Amino acid sequence: MQILIINGPNLNLLGRREPGIYGTRSFDDYLPELREAFPDFTLEYFQSNHEGELIDKIHEVGFTYHGIVLNAGAYTHTSLALADALAAVNTPVVEVHLSNVAAREEIRHKSLIGKHCLGSISGFKLDSYRLALHYFEGIRPKRVGFKV
Repeated sequence: MQILIINGPNLNLLGRREPGIYGTRSFDDYLPELREAFPDFTLEYFQSNHEGELIDKIHEVGFTYHGIVLNAGAYTHTSLALADALAAVNTPVVEVHLSNVAAREEIRHKSLIGKHCLGSISGFKLDSYRLALHYFEGIRPKRVGFKV
């Protein structure tokens, strides 16, 4: 299963940027653990601080990969262009955030990309990525009160 993890702006600074919110580990330090935990996946990683590069990467893999785990950073709340890119492709996307965006500034409460994603995971720091990969692995929480 080929999965691309995409990180947006400022996430190249994980481990150094606001450690109280984002933690003290870099994504590059965490990625080998993900690869070890999901040996049946081919996990690729892409990070950019530039909106157009993120869109180009989504276009590049959005019809061939099995899944995308996307942490769009602040573009989550501001980028119609990124939302349009997600709407244009058919690869399933899980939106992730390291912080609990609902507990942060009001502007972070609205996701422009969320409607084009299967779901959203937030607030578990780097483990948000692991939880998203579990979705693709087929481990899904039981939907209490709903027939599945």
